[in-house]
Amino acid sequence: MKAFVFPGQGAQYPGMGKDLYENSAEAKALFDKANEILGFNITNIMFEGSVDDLKQTKVTQPAIFLHSVLLAKTLKDFSPDMVAGHSLGEFSALVANGALSFEDGLTLVSKRAMAMQKACEIEPSTMAAIVGLEDEIVEEVCRSIEEVVVPANYNCPGQLVISGSMTGIDKACEILTEKGAKRALKLVVGGAFHSPLMEPAREELAAAIESTVFSNPVCPVYQNVNAKPVTDPDTVKKNLIAQLTAPVRWTQTVQNMIADGAASFTEIGPGKVLQGLVKKVDRAMETSGVNSFEG
Repeated sequence: MKAFVFPGQGAQYPGMGKDLYENSAEAKALFDKANEILGFNITNIMFEGSVDDLKQTKVTQPAIFLHSVLLAKTLKDFSPDMVAGHSLGEFSALVANGALSFEDGLTLVSKRAMAMQKACEIEPSTMAAIVGLEDEIVEEVCRSIEEVVVPANYNCPGQLVISGSMTGIDKACEILTEKGAKRALKLVVGGAFHSPLMEPAREELAAAIESTVFSNPVCPVYQNVNAKPVTDPDTVKKNLIAQLTAPVRWTQTVQNMIADGAASFTEIGPGKVLQGLVKKVDRAMETSGVNSFEG
């Protein structure tokens, strides 16, 4: 069975998607439509902008979504048996498997980006990558701290990203280093994604998701909140809303996809991060990536 996976925030790079725009009439038309939907010229920023231009949340999330979805749409042999996306990538996965239209997917991603940006401004917060400890130890330390500190991204065995208040994350990093973490590295992010501090964003996005039409997909999507295959549109919606304040269970997602018969994983979109994470779950798994126009 073929599994297709879609990357999240952090994979963007200057010039992304330009080859798609220049070589595919379908991609060009959808890029032009995206500029209309967003109300600003995202193609200019993607193709000509700097690293800093692409770091703006209102740009980053739609840019990665567009790059991933348009690559999937222009692939000759795109016939997924199962899909998944890391955080933001879940929206790309849902458009790719037919659960969500391109227009609705982009609109939701844009609203999500704005809502997350607002939530980040309410209270200064951050995230940190913890490498080289068992998940249980990291979870226990998070629970022991009185500030908001929670597991946010279960990326692969031995790599868990935590999320929370500035002081809470500092304290957690200190304790986890003492407990033997190889690295406890604060990330350069706008705020505490996938934590209770994103509750204002979750409430705002919930209304938008509830009023959007979701269809029956062509194949299951393994969703971040429970790492399980879902095809029911109402369940997809509920899990998508919960995703903003819940952890991304990527390790468990990959394990479940393999257990359910995935023989290969193809990452569609910028970067190679997810291919690396799949290999850390199962070194023997066949992985590949599509990050430029293949015709």
